[in-house]
Amino acid sequence: MEDMLKIENVTKTFNPGTVNKKTALRGVNLTMKKGDFATIVGSNGAGKSTLFNAITGAFFTDSGKIILDGEDITFKKEHLRSRDIGHLFQDPLMGTAPHMTIEENMSLAYLKASYHRKSLFSSITRKEKEFFREKLSQLGMGLEDRMDNPVGLLSGGQRQALTLVMATMVTPKILLLDEHTAALDPATAEKVLNLTTKVVDENHLTCLMVTHNMHQALEVGNRTLMMYNGTIILDKEGEERSRMSVDDLLEQFRVQAGKELDNDRILLSGEVEK
Repeated sequence: MEDMLKIENVTKTFNPGTVNKKTALRGVNLTMKKGDFATIVGSNGAGKSTLFNAITGAFFTDSGKIILDGEDITFKKEHLRSRDIGHLFQDPLMGTAPHMTIEENMSLAYLKASYHRKSLFSSITRKEKEFFREKLSQLGMGLEDRMDNPVGLLSGGQRQALTLVMATMVTPKILLLDEHTAALDPATAEKVLNLTTKVVDENHLTCLMVTHNMHQALEVGNRTLMMYNGTIILDKEGEERSRMSVDDLLEQFRVQAGKELDNDRILLSGEVEK
């Protein structure tokens, strides 16, 4: 199977030469095959979101390479990368324009991702509007009947579900999910996660998902990564991963990092759902 993402010895230091110097990525190496769905866990400051920002081009890395579907994008501008990268954030307010309608938000996302066929100044056809309705109907939230409503009227769960559809209408080369269910209530979070796995599976997407939930880290997707101090310290998949428990994951962190995992959110997620 072909590689979709290759990260080679990537490093990033913020505010170098000052008292605020922070090395956020330390020689990160990662290869994702097409169709890989990897979860990422790690304590605050481990480098998870920074890794995502390096992939999306929010900043250029100090060294190393980022290769997406065979193309070296290390110094490619963020707005150009965004055509090939779907990105969902923890905050449901990010990723949509609240004062624009559902249809207008979907139109912008579709035109941006369809850059090889259309420009952002193109008009949406009736056929494309029906395509939007079809995509929304698959959510089971009734949003297809509210396409003229401003997105700001939607609940957090509805906005995350809409953002998921917008990010995958035109199949991205990779989908990045940065704790995209963490701000939702448990029932809504579960529904959005189920929708996520359905969309990823049906479209055979390559996906990286940051989560603080240790059970999700072992049960969602086909691969589990763990980050600490700006590097990937654990990468498990296949039978080895399937045999692991939350306690095994915590023990692996202790062995690899040389200390106990001290993130309360992660530890609580492991205890509550046992």
